[in-house]
Amino acid sequence: MANVRLIARLDIKGPDLIKGVQLEGWRKVGRPAEFARRYYEEGADELLYMDVVASLYNRNNLTDIVAETAREIFIPLCVGGGVRSVEDADKLLRAGADKVAVNTAATKRPELISELSRRFGSQAVVLSIEAKGAGPGRWEARTDNGREATGLDVVAWARRGAELGAGEILVTAVDRDGTFRGLDLDLVAAVSAAVTIPVIAGGGFGAPEHLAEAVLKAGADAVAIARALHHQRTTLAQVRVRGLAQGLNLRRL
Repeated sequence: MANVRLIARLDIKGPDLIKGVQLEGWRKVGRPAEFARRYYEEGADELLYMDVVASLYNRNNLTDIVAETAREIFIPLCVGGGVRSVEDADKLLRAGADKVAVNTAATKRPELISELSRRFGSQAVVLSIEAKGAGPGRWEARTDNGREATGLDVVAWARRGAELGAGEILVTAVDRDGTFRGLDLDLVAAVSAAVTIPVIAGGGFGAPEHLAEAVLKAGADAVAIARALHHQRTTLAQVRVRGLAQGLNLRRL
């Protein structure tokens, strides 16, 4: 069984680390590099950078931040937001990213997933899905921080993304994001059951016990934690200790 991963998510707007609730109402938190360094030192297994306004401006502006981070931090770094082409991905990977996450561009042109996978390998391609409830047991994939509807069923889209060559699925529950109420276990379980590639669960993490729920009840391979870390409701060390006590296969520091 592969290690369960703890991923610190950092949402970036311009030069600032920001965070909101349900992907809205953003507030500045601080400098991304300082928080990235802290989470690295606290034992994050990976970092996830998301340029939250990239689709609005049709470009990813994180190249400099990625390069700065990669010089000092030696864990996998995934970067998303505004990745529309092989060239966009290449720029981020050359800057020091290990993976790129795609969302909006892939919903409009799914073959982008295959193009990226063929060029860089599936291990470097993450399909990011913003999932919003659409009735009992159903979720719609959204873009632009949950604002834009795609008409795509989340589970079917995750399955197709895996078939096209994505190496991982990041599924973020829009309705839970930033609420600390816990991950949407039904959503995570449905996606995990539909694909054979790793699933990263995001949106709603608020306490150490939420890790075991995501892994043991819903089949997640990793969790992405943002606001709970930024506001120090919990720490990566606390999450790891609790997970190990519950028998999870976590990296021992």
